[in-house]
Amino acid sequence: MRSTRSHPAGGGGTAPRGTVGRRGTASVVGAVVLLAVTVVGAAVVGSLALSAVPDAGTPPVADLSLSVDGDRITITHRGGATLDVRDLRVRVRVDDRPLASQPPVPFFSATGFRPGPHGPFNSAADPTWTAGEVGSFRVAATNEPRVTAGARVTVEVFAGDRPVARLTDTA
Repeated sequence: MRSTRSHPAGGGGTAPRGTVGRRGTASVVGAVVLLAVTVVGAAVVGSLALSAVPDAGTPPVADLSLSVDGDRITITHRGGATLDVRDLRVRVRVDDRPLASQPPVPFFSATGFRPGPHGPFNSAADPTWTAGEVGSFRVAATNEPRVTAGARVTVEVFAGDRPVARLTDTA
């Protein structure tokens, strides 16, 4: 003998037409909850990852200008971030050729340069370089290539390995 049993809606059989069984609803709700947990988790992990990235890749933003008068190279800090000269590297090129000796800022006396640079480039000065301050140094005649009238002088300023400015003027 066969027994027949009727199943209530959602009780394991087929639900009457036009209604959704409890199992179908549970699947949809479960998927939505799982998706929400995934999105929130990704947002938290992404936020933590971005906040943990050090600011080492972003150079300080400073507005610098260059003036070359004979053998004197003058850089003016016109605005922006305060720079610590002890953290800077200055590289000079004359007509696209690097000087044999580069200025080891800050310094007082260095090979390839006349003694006594001015402003924050002088090792006896305050090493913080702020807007409005001027730093200058003179290239000695013993440094090659020589800074001659009409030569294009390019000065690159770096904070560590990060470029701060690339400046060009004609001597």
